[in-house]
Amino acid sequence: MQIDKLRGEQLDQLFDAMLTIETREEFYRFFDDLATMNEIQSLAQRLQVAKMLDQGDTYSQIEQETKASTATISRVRRCLDYGSEGYKIALERLNDK
Repeated sequence: MQIDKLRGEQLDQLFDAMLTIETREEFYRFFDDLATMNEIQSLAQRLQVAKMLDQGDTYSQIEQETKASTATISRVRRCLDYGSEGYKIALERLNDK
């Protein structure tokens, strides 16, 4: 599986730290310290692109609403189709809420 390329002690530590966060406010504070605003916005944009692709929106609609490039939309599409199902897990759980 593709996720094996990610595995490592430092990434495990990051994910373990994230699992300790209990509230949305704590996530805001953690990400404010961890990443730049552009990095955070890029991650949020990719999730929105995945959500819109999953709902059947067109590239044109997604590009207009999210301002994502067609390259980003295509990359997210490939992840949805051939990736590790991370987006699928997250989107299903968000829909269950």
